[in-house]
Amino acid sequence: MSIDKKELVRRVSKRLTKGSGTVEEILDATIEEIYESLKQGDSVSLRNFGTFYVRTGRECWVFKFNPSQRLRQAFGWSSTHKSKS
Repeated sequence: MSIDKKELVRRVSKRLTKGSGTVEEILDATIEEIYESLKQGDSVSLRNFGTFYVRTGRECWVFKFNPSQRLRQAFGWSSTHKSKS
């Protein structure tokens, strides 16, 4: 299953009890700021989610994402992850 922007806006609107128009405007602004930061070569770190950054290669920019420990643990990717036995 894949969640598109419309569904994400709906879910966040419900969680925050805010109008979908307001949530969509905030989401659009957030994505635009992330995009502009990456274009300038800055990284963007979102606590408990991860860090977005770009690296320059010989002929291109490479987009990277480093997931947070919380996200790594959610999927069992962390060396510090303790499984529930």
